Amino acid sequence: MSLNRRPLYEEVADQLRDRIFRSELSPGDWLDELKLASEMDISRTPMREAIKVLAAEGLVQMKPRRGAYVSESSPKDLHDIYHLLGLLESDASAELARLVASDTEAGRHAMAELEALHEQLRAAAARIPASSTEFFRINEAFHLRLLQLADNRWRTQMVQDLRKLMKLHRHHSLLKRGRISQSFDEHEQIMAALRAGQPADARAVMQAHFASGLEAAASPPAVTS
Repeated sequence: MSLNRRPLYEEVADQLRDRIFRSELSPGDWLDELKLASEMDISRTPMREAIKVLAAEGLVQMKPRRGAYVSESSPKDLHDIYHLLGLLESDASAELARLVASDTEAGRHAMAELEALHEQLRAAAARIPASSTEFFRINEAFHLRLLQLADNRWRTQMVQDLRKLMKLHRHHSLLKRGRISQSFDEHEQIMAALRAGQPADARAVMQAHFASGLEAAASPPAVTS
């Protein structure tokens, strides 16, 4: 028996989380434990434990005597999530810019990693709309790596938790005409500030990036024919 085997409820939580992010389970949907457990051919116990995990992440809300529901976010919730992400990630960008300015091996290595991810993002942006999902996957990888390179594990954990909630609104920003091109242009500005080793500029452009992301997520999706 493998000692590294994950508990079943964690695997169930992963599946439910993925279904929420793909909008198979939409905000406000009731999570029918019996039905979901039957679909996955498991007992209700790991299903209950999985739902508790998602509730701790904020993706699910527990309502007394009514059960569990996929979280619904108010405009204020959305604003607060993006506001905190902007503060935390702009702080990480400023720290990374200071590292680059130090002209050390660590700074050069950090920029080489981000440059590689940025070029992947450029390629994905050039293939829009076919690569929308790929663009956001690379975008998320870029932001996570920037946080890791800035080296504050508590900040990284906070951002990862907040990003799970942000994903509930990703489909809106995906459907807003021109948002991906705009997002890439903002990444160009972020990279320019980091290359120059300018902490204040890196902080400002990252905050502006999240302000634009909030505008896209909060606006109605474009109507397509």
